Amino acid sequence: MTHDHDLVLRPTDAQRAAALAPPPGRTGGDLVVETLRSLGANTVFGLPGQHALALFDAVGRSDLRLVGLRTENNAGFAADAYGRITGEAVPLLLSTGPGALMALPALAEAAAASAPVLAISSQVPVAGLGGGRRGHLHELRDQSASFRDVVKSVHTVRTPSQLPSVIAEAWESALTAPHGPVFVEIPEDVLRAETVIPQVTGVDATPHELAPRPELTALAAHWLENATRPVIIAGGGVVRSDAAGKLRQLAERLNAPVVTTFGGKGAFPWTHPLSLQSWLEDRHMTDFLEDADVLLVVGSGLGELSSNYHTFFPTGRVVQIEADLGKLESNHAGLGIHADARLALQALLETVSEREDPSAPERVRLVLADIAARLATQDVALEQELLGSIRAALPPRSPSFWDMTILSYWAWSAFDPKHPNTMHSAQGAGGLGYAFPAALGACVAEPDTPVLAVSGDGGAMYSVADLATAKQHGLDVTWLIVDDAGYGILREYGCGTGTELAGPDFVALAQSFGVPASTTTPESLREDLAKALGTPGPSVVVLPATLKMFAPTHL
Repeated sequence: MTHDHDLVLRPTDAQRAAALAPPPGRTGGDLVVETLRSLGANTVFGLPGQHALALFDAVGRSDLRLVGLRTENNAGFAADAYGRITGEAVPLLLSTGPGALMALPALAEAAAASAPVLAISSQVPVAGLGGGRRGHLHELRDQSASFRDVVKSVHTVRTPSQLPSVIAEAWESALTAPHGPVFVEIPEDVLRAETVIPQVTGVDATPHELAPRPELTALAAHWLENATRPVIIAGGGVVRSDAAGKLRQLAERLNAPVVTTFGGKGAFPWTHPLSLQSWLEDRHMTDFLEDADVLLVVGSGLGELSSNYHTFFPTGRVVQIEADLGKLESNHAGLGIHADARLALQALLETVSEREDPSAPERVRLVLADIAARLATQDVALEQELLGSIRAALPPRSPSFWDMTILSYWAWSAFDPKHPNTMHSAQGAGGLGYAFPAALGACVAEPDTPVLAVSGDGGAMYSVADLATAKQHGLDVTWLIVDDAGYGILREYGCGTGTELAGPDFVALAQSFGVPASTTTPESLREDLAKALGTPGPSVVVLPATLKMFAPTHL
């Protein structure tokens, strides 16, 4: 008797193998791209180099969007901003040696600001690794050593089979609190080699949650609800963990005034009755914070800028919530809670009782009035007027990116960002040239939102090449360049050596790239900036002006 199933033609072993075999021509570069797509990446930044060509060829065969900038450092800044805006890990593709090393300043800023950049670099062929010194182009004795003290973690690949797991491991590291840049290096021959590994379709790279220990949050809640003068310092960790709403709930329940660090701007509403804004570089604010009997520090290590240049010495109890273990009690002794800001604030909200304090808003008003009175004795009306014009011209939800220039130093203390995660600067590592390429990354992240970059003429010269990028991709960025023919902030520090600069005609330079540009004045800045921001595509607005800083109080 013949049964139906006896008539089924079963595939031979050869047929099964053929069905599973990858299409011809797939390489290690394709494994990288397939892993990135499987992890959720849709955009990559970078620029090609000889050793990385197999990786870029694979990107070209995929549906990944490549945004190529003109230097590796600017590509790193763009990736940093994309990561800050989206909260996603963002691949930065680099080539061996000089190309990778050019990205180090940008990765240092990403590390200081906890931006999840996934730097993937080619490397010399495997035979040249481990001190082989075979004389390959771009060869370094130990390329990864140059990155190890800058990035959060370093990951190496030696064979094609390792690629998906190593990239997933790096992705998980970048997105586990505290977020940060990671570095992956892949030898050229591994990227170029054809592979028999099936297409990558399922990769697990779930970031670890960093929850607080309950006995610590219970003690912190007890201290806070029984405090007489509690104050909260909100750092960048609040913004990165999307915890601004929970911060506001806690502050209102405790009736505790809140000051934000420069990295934490936007974490608390600027005009809230409990808002101390961001006036950390002022002795009135320093005294107010020192007077707190319980100080809750969330997502900040209280470093140089957040402590009025280390002149702040708390007299009461300190509770510090920080995802970076190395920052716990690094500047001030206290109750250190190693946790993600969002999870820790949620734990406090579940524990702390309401605290009545009708005097808190008045104490906030008085300290802000003291700061305003101090500024009123100085000749700084122009600088305050310029910030007001920028704020009026910039749409409330538009991101802004600020270089290391005098107007940015003002903005750290005095600019109202309106919303969380909308104001960013290079104050983490303090390098020049951040604002414009970072703004380009934000344009890619939020294509329907105009983005502002603010630079001085000195910092602008680091970034002018990427006017071509803005034009090529039609990015909706407005670049405000404050031109004082020098490194103005260094002049403010009293340095007269090397600070005078002969610069280009920035309007003509921008126009040579096909980018609309104009010169403005303090009186017309608001109108000219609003017009530029309201016009799709890139534009440049140049403000010739010599600005000054408010008098320091930490000296």
